[in-house]
Amino acid sequence: MQRFNIRVYGICINEQDEILLSDETYNGHAFTKFPGGGLEWGEGTRDCLKREFLEEFQLEIAVGELFYLTDFFQVSAFSAYDQVISIYYRIDLPFEAIHHELIGDKGERLRWKPLTELLESDVTFPIDQQVVRLLKG
Repeated sequence: MQRFNIRVYGICINEQDEILLSDETYNGHAFTKFPGGGLEWGEGTRDCLKREFLEEFQLEIAVGELFYLTDFFQVSAFSAYDQVISIYYRIDLPFEAIHHELIGDKGERLRWKPLTELLESDVTFPIDQQVVRLLKG
């Protein structure tokens, strides 16, 4: 059965013009992406993003304006039956988290990278690579 897989991600750029990236592992595959995760039934997209940060990093974030919504077809890297739709919001982190690397409860790692050094190849998935192009454009 074919289905939609809706993902919600945060774009955070600090005062040093660094962007927040997430290093994760799923089913034995390591990848780098923007932080966030999957929308659950009955949940709004902003609430999803807040829940993901709270569950994984015990951080309460502020969700800002919509940055990007997937506008092309993308099959999931993890299921040939899923079409991925990704939603990206600008976010703000609590002050104490702005300059530190953070490790989540399942081994996820949040780290900062200078935006001027960010390349499409720094992120694993095609939709994230499109977001990098938009950020750099």
